[in-house]
Amino acid sequence: MERMQQFSTTLLSTIRSSSIHLHAWCVLPNHYHLLVKTDDIFVTLKELGKMHGRTSFLWNGEKNSRGRQVWCNAVERSMRNERHYWATLNYIHNNPVHHRYAAKWQDWPFSSAEDYLASIGADQAKVIWKQYPVLAYGKGWDDAEL
Repeated sequence: MERMQQFSTTLLSTIRSSSIHLHAWCVLPNHYHLLVKTDDIFVTLKELGKMHGRTSFLWNGEKNSRGRQVWCNAVERSMRNERHYWATLNYIHNNPVHHRYAAKWQDWPFSSAEDYLASIGADQAKVIWKQYPVLAYGKGWDDAEL
């Protein structure tokens, strides 16, 4: 848990320095998701790549396993419309439930769910959840087989 808190702090610092707005985020033991607004996605991806390099070097040093691949890549998708945006936000916040790390998405400590609920309220979050359901959205994105 301490490692995930440290990584979350590093990730948030990195993304806030290279994007305009962080809308949603979630860190799980083996991957993470972000929903950001940026003027230059290539700058944001470059900063994430540098962060991946630093954390890989640190973690591999701790395990005495230099050269072990820690990160595969970062993928970007542009939001096509309002429906895509809200479904993505719901997907990100629901990811701990999808992967069985939490029973309720709002209980996962390594995400923006708590801030999201504080900003819009539980009632509005339920409306958005029903209006923009996850369903099969993101199926296969972060499956273990990838």
